Amino acid sequence: MTVTKAELVNSVLRKIRLKKPKRGRQQYLFPEFDYEPLTKKRAAEIVDTTFEIIKESLEKGEPVLVPGFGKFKVRFKWARKGRNPKTGEPMILDSRRVISFQCSPKLKVKIMTAPPEAKEADQGAPFLRYDSDRSKTT
Repeated sequence: MTVTKAELVNSVLRKIRLKKPKRGRQQYLFPEFDYEPLTKKRAAEIVDTTFEIIKESLEKGEPVLVPGFGKFKVRFKWARKGRNPKTGEPMILDSRRVISFQCSPKLKVKIMTAPPEAKEADQGAPFLRYDSDRSKTT
């Protein structure tokens, strides 16, 4: 499953609450009234701003570290010899900058210890499972 920007906005919307500047009488009795939900527009602005900051840093050539997730870095690739796959003729590929991602050790552990159901669902193909009596089930 690919995570879209809309899904990121919805998850920010669900998880972030803003504390109200003033407390009314009801808020002393019910602390949950002390917070107000984020608007969808504001959540979208937060996600957009985060991506803009990451893009600007990568354009400058600076690495971007997201703790617990990984590190984005810009690498330089020198010009090299290559072949046109259609015609097979040799050609020179220009030098360029590419973005590479290095996964954090914490994320690697989480991915490796994910439940088997999640791993099977990611592959997209139906799986045959065997019950304890060794009969095939889908």
